[in-house]
Amino acid sequence: MDSGNPTIFIVKTTVNQERAVANLLEQVARKYKSDIRSILVPDELRGYVLVESSAPEVVDQVIQNVHHARALVKGASTIGEIEHFLTPKLTVTGVSEGDIVELISGPFKGEKAKVKRVDSTHEEITVELFDAMVPIPVTVRGDHVRVLDKEELK
Repeated sequence: MDSGNPTIFIVKTTVNQERAVANLLEQVARKYKSDIRSILVPDELRGYVLVESSAPEVVDQVIQNVHHARALVKGASTIGEIEHFLTPKLTVTGVSEGDIVELISGPFKGEKAKVKRVDSTHEEITVELFDAMVPIPVTVRGDHVRVLDKEELK
């Protein structure tokens, strides 16, 4: 396999141990100076760790010494096949003006509010709290809200 076209191998792990496996893979690869070029732990891919290396034998040898690393999945992937894991997802996707949301983090945690404005570039949402005495707009990060009710299209 040539170094110009990276090859990705998939390591099956114990679920919820992906980050621990990735950290141990890195330590073992450094210790034995193995040809492991990168390690990726996508949040949406539970029970698997993606490893870039020159050959499957290299990855197989390294995972022998790693607790919670179960097996090397047969076959290989390319960067193109895993590219969607490398692109950040916008936290304000699916939230629009008029939606009813619940704040799930910060000082207003648990409060319900109506979305007044969505700023996609800064990934922020301006909301108006329902239980506030005076309707004051509050700007929060997009990942601090959970949509409860979508505004009905008229």
